[in-house]
Amino acid sequence: MIPKSFLFLSVAASLTLGTAHAAGVLAPLPPFYEWSEPVSAAPGTMLRTEKLTESWLPPATGKALRILYSSTNGLNNTEKTAVSGYILFPRSAPPKGGWPLVSWEHGTVGFADQCAPSRRGPSKRDQAYLNAWLEKGFAVVATDYQGLGTEGVHPYLLYRPEAYSALDAARAVIGDRSLDIQNRIVLIGQSQGAGAALAAAWEYPHYAPQLHIVGGVLTGLVTAIGDKERNGQTSVDQHYTTILKMDPAFAMLRLAGSDQAIAPQTDLPAYLSEKGKALYKTANEGCLHDLFNQAKALDIHEGGELIKSDLPPSDAKFNTYFDLPDGHVTIPLFVGTGLSDNMAGTNGQYEAVKTLCQAGTSVVWYKYPGLTHSGTVNYALQDSWPFVQGVMDGRPAPSSCHDLAEPGPIQTPRTDVKFNN
Repeated sequence: MIPKSFLFLSVAASLTLGTAHAAGVLAPLPPFYEWSEPVSAAPGTMLRTEKLTESWLPPATGKALRILYSSTNGLNNTEKTAVSGYILFPRSAPPKGGWPLVSWEHGTVGFADQCAPSRRGPSKRDQAYLNAWLEKGFAVVATDYQGLGTEGVHPYLLYRPEAYSALDAARAVIGDRSLDIQNRIVLIGQSQGAGAALAAAWEYPHYAPQLHIVGGVLTGLVTAIGDKERNGQTSVDQHYTTILKMDPAFAMLRLAGSDQAIAPQTDLPAYLSEKGKALYKTANEGCLHDLFNQAKALDIHEGGELIKSDLPPSDAKFNTYFDLPDGHVTIPLFVGTGLSDNMAGTNGQYEAVKTLCQAGTSVVWYKYPGLTHSGTVNYALQDSWPFVQGVMDGRPAPSSCHDLAEPGPIQTPRTDVKFNN
């Protein structure tokens, strides 16, 4: 296992942090998250559960459990690892055959263990969103992702670890007969989680073909697919793709999560400027909003200011682990893009939809004027719910692939939509 001392997009609400620690010196994991023996159970096996009674549970929750389950280490595809998460159940009695399942893939929260949603809960926005699916009669399983809350580096944005974490969470709860979950699944994700849900949709026919996944709902999609030059993906600005140009908070998560997971032997602080070292310490001690606040306090505007001179060599390998090999997905997809999304950008989402369509994937793409990365999540329910009803009933999904157009410049956000910050 990779020691956590090598540490490393949804915008979270104000965070309640666990015990603080200096960079590279960790407080112990809570006992639930520790798995001291090698993981021998097959991927997708429930290892342990415990009851959740936290105040952050959505109001429509009947029962809730924190879960720990086995998965495949997506960095090497050979070792098995323990991954944490949680499952929520509606208040009403389960339907005949068990609850249908929403597999929720969360957006960026950070890479330190205390940021794991099963420990600190989802944001207020995500609580409202998950509550809506509970009210519609779905159980919700939510992975923390590999290395977030549990042993090892969190491989931020890397598609296989995220896909395996999501698929094995579904296998674990379906396989636990006491939970009364039926094998009918909708993959739903936002930001980093939209990329994770897309990766799970791409991987499941090969990795977990026994799962019956009927569709996917993706908002604020963060992904890249295949060869960008071959697919003509030229419209995506560098500040969404390149460490030197991107927002410093996300640049640090990529340096200390993605790159460090790819090459854990790297001495990351040796590559960092003094400001970069200060932000790295914050990344170890806090979560996403702490990084935003500290970057502002340090007057850091771009990721390049975090670097002393050269990027770690592991960064050159990032695309190999981040980019989906191709855009062929066998289930229908709903993609929702806020046209005021200045966090994930809009052109990258357009490029992803275009590439998916070119590969024969069924995609319906909704664009929302004046909505941001955050605001789109709940607002899009008015369209994603009818889409999910259709695919659950086996009806052909609508497609936007015959009529795609670039979204244009980022728009001014609306002020009349909740969470549209």
